Amino acid sequence: MVADDVARLMKSFRGGDSQAAKDLVNLLYPDLRRLAASQMRREDAAHSWQPSALVNEFYLELIKIKALKPGPDAAEEKQAFLRLAAHLMKRLLIHHSRPLHRRIEKVPLDEEAESRMSGEEELLQIDTALHRLESVNPRLRAVVELRVFEGLTGEEIAERLGCGPATVARDWSFARRWLQEELRP
Repeated sequence: MVADDVARLMKSFRGGDSQAAKDLVNLLYPDLRRLAASQMRREDAAHSWQPSALVNEFYLELIKIKALKPGPDAAEEKQAFLRLAAHLMKRLLIHHSRPLHRRIEKVPLDEEAESRMSGEEELLQIDTALHRLESVNPRLRAVVELRVFEGLTGEEIAERLGCGPATVARDWSFARRWLQEELRP
């Protein structure tokens, strides 16, 4: 029943319904809280946020999303939502960890600034590279997302993907080298 609810809510959320985002967070709160706690384990012990605060910040970011492209089949919607949550939580933690003076974007007033990519363009470039990596092997993208965005260990990734830790290590090594080549300026 939860899978059907998640699939229905994700369809509404992908269409831009912010109430669906709220309902998804409420429905999956225990999973999101565990995910936030996992993300927080790698943070400094003196971090000013707690996992519940990270989930709240995630929700505030989530409702800013106007629409998403169509996703996987209904059975995979929960995992797709949790991957999105891990990605946004990691970005929130990175942004929050910066000193306040570094959070302000400094824009030089020279011609060089026009030729550099914006943060949005860089994210688009990364997303495009991940899509190309997925076309090579979908598991490679999953390994990258689970390792980078969710911060899981090789053993945790292997358990989640149903393969061995050696396979995850090989996939991670290949994907890392492949992405370095793809994203080289």
